[in-house]
Amino acid sequence: MAAPSRRTRPRWLLSLPWPRRWAANARAAAGAALFKGFLTVADRCSACDLDLSEVDSGDGPAVFLIFILGFTVVPLTLWLGFAFDLPDWAPVAIGATLLVLLTALLIRPAKAYVVALQYRHRRTGG
Repeated sequence: MAAPSRRTRPRWLLSLPWPRRWAANARAAAGAALFKGFLTVADRCSACDLDLSEVDSGDGPAVFLIFILGFTVVPLTLWLGFAFDLPDWAPVAIGATLLVLLTALLIRPAKAYVVALQYRHRRTGG
């Protein structure tokens, strides 16, 4: 497979400011969405026709979130349980709720970032 031409190399996502990058939209593609579902990457960019069919982020975004959120949420819930003398079930419920909500909010931007890193370092296809 030939390397993408200079014109079609998608460096747009890494060059965006953080708020726009987290929206997973392409500046060069006039705000075209990177995803066609919640976590399904579109086959092609609807604006610039960039081929996204070979993108495979694997488990990378989920693993990053497991480590980051586990490292922050678990100590927070332990501290809440001891500091406020909560019943045993309360910190577990608070921690589980926080983990689910934060994961749902952060998995899409994390996947968009991993996809952008793949293209930046040309790690697509076999």
